[in-house]
Amino acid sequence: MRVPAKYIISAVMSASLMAVSNGVEAKQKVKIAWVGPLTGALSAYGLGGRNSAELAIQVMNANSGANYEYELVPLDDECKPNVGVQVVTKAAVDRSIIAAIPFYCSSTAMAAIDIFNRYKLPMVVWAAVLPDITYGNDYPEVNRVTGALTGQNKVGAKFMKDEGYKTFVSFADSTDFGKSNTKYFSLYTGEEGGQILSSFSVPPDQQDLSAELTKVKELNPEVVYFGGLVPLGARLRTQMEKLGIKAQFEGNSAIMGDAYINAVGPDLAEGTIAFYDSPPLSQTAGGRFFLEKYQASGFKEAPEAYGHFSYAATMLVLEAIEKVGPTRAAVTAELGKTKDRPSIVGPITFDDHGQNVTLQTTKYVVQDGKWIVWEDSEYASGKRKLKQQ
Repeated sequence: MRVPAKYIISAVMSASLMAVSNGVEAKQKVKIAWVGPLTGALSAYGLGGRNSAELAIQVMNANSGANYEYELVPLDDECKPNVGVQVVTKAAVDRSIIAAIPFYCSSTAMAAIDIFNRYKLPMVVWAAVLPDITYGNDYPEVNRVTGALTGQNKVGAKFMKDEGYKTFVSFADSTDFGKSNTKYFSLYTGEEGGQILSSFSVPPDQQDLSAELTKVKELNPEVVYFGGLVPLGARLRTQMEKLGIKAQFEGNSAIMGDAYINAVGPDLAEGTIAFYDSPPLSQTAGGRFFLEKYQASGFKEAPEAYGHFSYAATMLVLEAIEKVGPTRAAVTAELGKTKDRPSIVGPITFDDHGQNVTLQTTKYVVQDGKWIVWEDSEYASGKRKLKQQ
């Protein structure tokens, strides 16, 4: 039997009125894309980042005063440039997606960065640290809550000089990320008077490093600096040990987190030095808030080194939408005004290229299977010694 249209309309109106009378007026749904490696060798970082973004969505949706209901759309870029271009394009052409929180891998970011400008999709990078992501173009849609790797390398060069190291070998992957690390490590180490004996560059998926490491052993540097991601870094550290290379191992934020320690084991990880744009979460009010919420949410995976940045980037976008509404142009303009914005990673201020300039680069060392702030470690107190000291 065909139901007259007037009855259908009447029923819908009655249901809507009942919802309003019960204080359950439906909110407009707003979609936010999140992009990172959910599969592959770097998935631990991606899963932690996705979970952290989802946590920000949960926190905002639990706020009865929020103007909208938010939905996270996670996209797996596998940390591969070609895949990154595909998934970012998918998000960009979907007009229901208002903003994005993309990128752990810098090479993927560089391959896809133009798409955000082309489709006027505002975004806030949650992890990738290559300087050219923000400074390579003048794109108003592009912002980043994490630091650029320049600061980490500058702090690292001074620290290693202060610890008495004079001779170095640089070992990086052949991506834009690795090349940029080599560039700024060499620049700042040279400014501090260090001698770079040689620089090596290999594809990130190269398994056997014995040819390069045989040359490193002959050079006998005090320090091997690594500029790449965890899978290659773990192979490098493991094969250094097999070849009897006793140099101090130094990296940057790309090896921060449990994944590196788990990959090489606590014994080989012991004494590794790295520089990272965040103090420990347990030492800040925002960090403790994040950890408490994350643990209470029951995620199976750890947030890893950049989870709290993913949360902060997502919350920054959500707050912008709450203020100016869910249109790409309005959100782009609002993010561009970000100055001293409170967040769990500290106040966020974007410069004229969307780069957060209020980060605190912190020195870390692995001690007994955990990353410890240098000043709090037994290495700093003199109870333990780094290699070649």
